[in-house]
Amino acid sequence: MTVASLTLPTAQVRYDAPVEAELERLVKLFALQPTLSSTYPLRWLAVQIFEGDEGLLAEVIAVGGSSLAAEVTASMQRLEARYGEDLDITLVDQRYRFVHTLVGKVLTRPGSVHDLTVSDRIDKILTHRFLGIPIFLFIMWVVFKLTTDVAGPFVDWVDGVISGPISNWMIALLGLVGLGGTWVESLLIGAVLVGVGGVLVFVPVLFTLYFALAILEDSGYMARAAFVMDRMMHRLGLHGKSFLPMIVGFGCTVPAIYATRTLDSPRDRLMTGLLVPFMSCSARLPVYVLVATIFFPAHAGLVIFGLYLTGVAMAIGVGFLLRSTVFRNQPPSPFVLELPPYRIPTWRCIWGQMWERTSSFVRNAWTLILATSVLIWVLLAIPVRGEGQFAQAEIDQSAFALVAGGISPIFAPLGFGSWESSGALISGFVAKEVVVSTMLQTFHIDEGEAEEAVPTTFMEDVSGIFTSLGTALLDAIKVLPQMVGISLGAAEEEAPPDGLGMAIQASFATSSGGHPALAALAFLVFVLLYTPCMVATAAARHEFGTRWMWVSIVGQFVVAWLAALIVFQGGRLLGLG
Repeated sequence: MTVASLTLPTAQVRYDAPVEAELERLVKLFALQPTLSSTYPLRWLAVQIFEGDEGLLAEVIAVGGSSLAAEVTASMQRLEARYGEDLDITLVDQRYRFVHTLVGKVLTRPGSVHDLTVSDRIDKILTHRFLGIPIFLFIMWVVFKLTTDVAGPFVDWVDGVISGPISNWMIALLGLVGLGGTWVESLLIGAVLVGVGGVLVFVPVLFTLYFALAILEDSGYMARAAFVMDRMMHRLGLHGKSFLPMIVGFGCTVPAIYATRTLDSPRDRLMTGLLVPFMSCSARLPVYVLVATIFFPAHAGLVIFGLYLTGVAMAIGVGFLLRSTVFRNQPPSPFVLELPPYRIPTWRCIWGQMWERTSSFVRNAWTLILATSVLIWVLLAIPVRGEGQFAQAEIDQSAFALVAGGISPIFAPLGFGSWESSGALISGFVAKEVVVSTMLQTFHIDEGEAEEAVPTTFMEDVSGIFTSLGTALLDAIKVLPQMVGISLGAAEEEAPPDGLGMAIQASFATSSGGHPALAALAFLVFVLLYTPCMVATAAARHEFGTRWMWVSIVGQFVVAWLAALIVFQGGRLLGLG
């Protein structure tokens, strides 16, 4: 690469003729004001005002009065009408074109100067003005199909191992030490194993999600996603860089809130921090999978994808509201993003991200889940009505049922006003993944309804674990071609709901007045939008202060309640569900 030896005059950025004409017009008007002409380079002053410098504009208005202000506004309106976008974007784009032209005159590259790199050719499609967002949505759809359809067989395998062999081994060990049939067995099986194990079954879902996200990040596509979303984010008064913390929010809200530190403007940090919790974190995913597979088994992936899109759409709507109210007089900061070249993801990097993120989730969540599960077990074991002695058949007479039932009228108009659902949402404030373990504990299945288990030996259990793992692997492989419409065999009949599924269906049918699927959808929307977990709330307080923390808590609860109300009551009016 060689640089031509040229003697060039001092370079001045030249814009398109319409922009230059308006700049010259303003320069002449500014020259009539001695205060301005003696203080600033007049062309620079005009450019800064076109780019939205509120301070300089206020100074010009103070010096020249309303007549000069009207002339400046008219110039800006004419240019924005001509180019169809904000004037600062127009000027930046033309400056880059000027620099590109200038570089082309002094720089000689080996081969043709018009040769495009592989990354450039790919970007012509993936970052296309009109195709970029549909491609991004399609990629996200593939990601969520993987997390539901491909991970589904492994979820069933883990669930079978925990509820089968591990549960049997624990009961047998407790029997050997003389604790069988005691409260210790009830605690370990009904709280620890059901609570923690009920969340661990979704580790395959998280592994699959982080696998897909690791590929997108390591390949360089995530930076393109921020670039593609810049135009939409700009309408909210933000820029594409603010979308990066939101992408992080798909994994966990806590690091996403701290990721707002990468933004330069305090205004951008606060506004992005208020929108991040609307991104559906991975802790909500187990709830989606559980409820969607019970009520929408044939379309679970589509329902979950729709929830993620709903979160993004809600963030956009709230962003418009914030921009037109709280942040209406604060212009966004400029956006500069370097797009890295595309590269082939490495297995070592992908595995590292999958393992680190999933193990971090489990490490951080298990203590909260265990503590909450034990607390709920205790509250379920304390009778406040009835005979005064706890029995599983009288679980609705427990202290937990009393507390949850006290707030259940709040959720009655949303279609899920049972104490079981309300109690799960209360525990969800501790951690969203605890919603699943709470439902496993509160939606009790009568022992008489369960089939009597056939005794097995230890070796038979071990053999069954590996056999079922192989079956799950084959089922997952069969799902991959089915995602593109290719079937490797006859379609299997849809399995009927298990005991838990039937209990949840019955509860939602009763509380919704015969519209269980519609109530379930409203429940999922509420889980998506309502107040984030207490750790995320603490992070918001640390970053933005107590006042904005409460704005987030109350605001999201109200938004979630109204959205769920619209889904349920609106669906009933339309005859759905």
